[in-house]
Amino acid sequence: MTAVIEVQNLTKHYKETNALDNVSLTVEGGAIYGLLGRNGAGKTTLMSILTAQNFATSGEVRVFGEHPYENARVLSRICFVRESQKYPDDATPRHAFRAASLFFPNWDQAVADQLIADFQLPMKQTIKKLSRGQLSAVGVIIGIASRAEITFFDEPYLGLDAVARQIFYDRLLEDYSEHPRTIILSSHLIDEVSNLIERVIVIDRGRILLDEETDAVRDRAVTVVGDAAQVDAWAANRDVLHREALGRVASVTVLGHLSPDDRAEVAASGLDLAPVSLQQLIVRLTQKAGAESQEVR
Repeated sequence: MTAVIEVQNLTKHYKETNALDNVSLTVEGGAIYGLLGRNGAGKTTLMSILTAQNFATSGEVRVFGEHPYENARVLSRICFVRESQKYPDDATPRHAFRAASLFFPNWDQAVADQLIADFQLPMKQTIKKLSRGQLSAVGVIIGIASRAEITFFDEPYLGLDAVARQIFYDRLLEDYSEHPRTIILSSHLIDEVSNLIERVIVIDRGRILLDEETDAVRDRAVTVVGDAAQVDAWAANRDVLHREALGRVASVTVLGHLSPDDRAEVAASGLDLAPVSLQQLIVRLTQKAGAESQEVR
């Protein structure tokens, strides 16, 4: 696949904080990426710089091989759906979709109409009077119907209930399957989007913590449960991400792929193996990185 985004040593400094700290990554075309991390980790800042809505302090950014800032050739191929999108006071969803249809060359009005019906969006209501969920639906509809070559979704589901979020996930996957493009989905609902994303990028404190294929990430850790003494003996000299205990029973999450011999050893010790969800793994990795950062200080 061809790289559509290339970032080298990107830094964004705000007063006392590095929102992005020497970030380097490559995004290849034709995949759904999960840009994951806690609030304030740097996700929105990174997407804002990639879409020329913010400036880097230092570093290099190229989208489709070019600098995106004030570059119509690049920006017309990008859609950025952000939580804080502003509209004129008298704008209605109809106005927003009309403007989007003029800007995005691949706009599909039939897809937009179907999504309007799916989300039961009131088209004549001014956007400023829409609920939080309805405002999110406007962004979701633009993001999917635009069929931009690169689409960024920044926490696109805020205010959407579970049914509406599932509609978003289903429609996004359906349209992506028929019209492949590059989608970067920022989310903290990791388990909900885990079946959508093909590659995971985890950002924490402005740094890239993980950048791997989703299937490979799922196989990176395992939880061992059983008698505390046996669990601790088995986990000795392993990379422990998390440990918790209740009475004589302990649960330890360790990083690393288990070989058949490792699994046989677990079974022989009378211990049980439990899978680690993508969300659990990312939470534990983030916690470990935070603890290591505090130790360095």
